[in-house]
Amino acid sequence: MTRPRGTVGYYVHHVGSGHRHRAEVLAARLGAEGVAVTGLSSLPRPAGWSGEWVRLPADDDGATREVTARGHLHWAPLHHDGTRERAAALSAWLHAARPDLLVVDVSVEVLLLARLHGVPAVSVVLPGRRDDPAHLLGMGVAEALVGFWPAEATGMTPGLPEDLRSRLVPVGALSRHPVRPAPTATGAPGAPPARTVALLLGSGGHDISGADVDAARRATPDWDWRILGADRSTWVDDPSSVLAEARVVVTHAGQNALAETAAARTPAVVVPQDRPHREQRTTGDVLATGWPAVVCPAWPGDEWPEVLERAAALDARRWADWCDGDAADRFADVVMATRARVVAGDAG
Repeated sequence: MTRPRGTVGYYVHHVGSGHRHRAEVLAARLGAEGVAVTGLSSLPRPAGWSGEWVRLPADDDGATREVTARGHLHWAPLHHDGTRERAAALSAWLHAARPDLLVVDVSVEVLLLARLHGVPAVSVVLPGRRDDPAHLLGMGVAEALVGFWPAEATGMTPGLPEDLRSRLVPVGALSRHPVRPAPTATGAPGAPPARTVALLLGSGGHDISGADVDAARRATPDWDWRILGADRSTWVDDPSSVLAEARVVVTHAGQNALAETAAARTPAVVVPQDRPHREQRTTGDVLATGWPAVVCPAWPGDEWPEVLERAAALDARRWADWCDGDAADRFADVVMATRARVVAGDAG
């Protein structure tokens, strides 16, 4: 008996903005082809989301214990109501919607839950060391693997076994904003002001304090600093115009921040933040190998004038290889090709 055609689900991790932005871009691409996308997340429904959105219970509040099942999982706390309710809500949707495919961005536990329901999954893979038992299990059961960096950016997943590396499709950095042409030189028509810095910190957390920012400003009196996302008072949902007008962007090494910086074609100072699995540190190591970014292992002090001058002198046109504007289409191609393959297998 042929299974009725279903929808595509997108599981959205709640930390940071990049997972949600990718989901919104993919939903728009697939929607244009007549494929409905349902979002599943503990985040609230995005304002522009046109399809179904399933709000999941939180599983990271209150007391948690034995969250990794002795290293076999990443987050499955014992005797936690939110964990139980979250899994039940996901199971209920998988049973009722009978989706063709689930995109998981990101969670090993959701990948496993989907597979145990007989639902094929596409796994987003983040940078960093992903060769621990939980990651290997989750990626191993996925039908397809996608990374949001260009093929030229080698070293983004050090230690990943060859069988998984060969299946991973790097689609490039995905920005929700159109890419801009980079100016040929400072002062050329359309070039940004020579002494403007955009500090882009984002919603995923950072260890940069107000005192750090004040000290950087005092050290660089000839530069005009524009602060984005340091806290709620400086949050800007669409920073694209500020990034494009800046001479230098100072940011962390999160995927969304880098994609938006690259799309603006503005050179960067990148200060990687500590994240599990060395996610941002690994990205910083790769960026230091010839990309238009000055990578600083820690927030600079008196070196700020020299750091900004070095960044301003970089050729931002190199960002075109990091973010060429076509990552969303390549992402959609992977999802649609995987969906077509698994649906054809069901029909056969």
